[in-house]
Amino acid sequence: MAPLSATPFTIDWGNIMKTFVNLLVVLDNAITSLIRVAVTVLGIFVSFAMVAGIASRTLLDVPVFGLEELVLMAAIWLYMLGAALASRERSHLSADFIQAFIHNETWQDMIKLLATVLSVAMATFFVTWSYSLFSWGVEQGQVTPVFGIPQYLSQGSLFVASVLLLAYTVRDLIKDVGKLMSK
Repeated sequence: MAPLSATPFTIDWGNIMKTFVNLLVVLDNAITSLIRVAVTVLGIFVSFAMVAGIASRTLLDVPVFGLEELVLMAAIWLYMLGAALASRERSHLSADFIQAFIHNETWQDMIKLLATVLSVAMATFFVTWSYSLFSWGVEQGQVTPVFGIPQYLSQGSLFVASVLLLAYTVRDLIKDVGKLMSK
């Protein structure tokens, strides 16, 4: 029998991390594609349903029974998924007035990092609170008055959006720390 090689077993952590990051990018792109389709479909539905409801009431003098609860549920999902997309693209509203007063780029990056840390903390609270609301809704078994749609379906939008918000703010935190450390 030939002797075993004396080379030690090594783990290529750099390659493992690169593979993991690539997997996260693929997952993020898939989720984003689904959210964009959902936002488009929900936006079209809300728009046409509102027009149909208004036209039905004003022109035909006939209300569309239960339309409001469908529009409300769709609108909540539309708003929450839109907020998740804005968080992903870091295009949500922010008060960046500090840049007008502080011209040192390192200080600006430190303040941006502080804002991101606060955002991660708030997103963590949002996940906790929205999960609590969602689980309470499941326990209570409340339903909409007309169609009997479970309320937790709309409450779930808050939980989904807050989880995505937390994921994206953690991503931003990692980027902000990396940017500050590279200086």
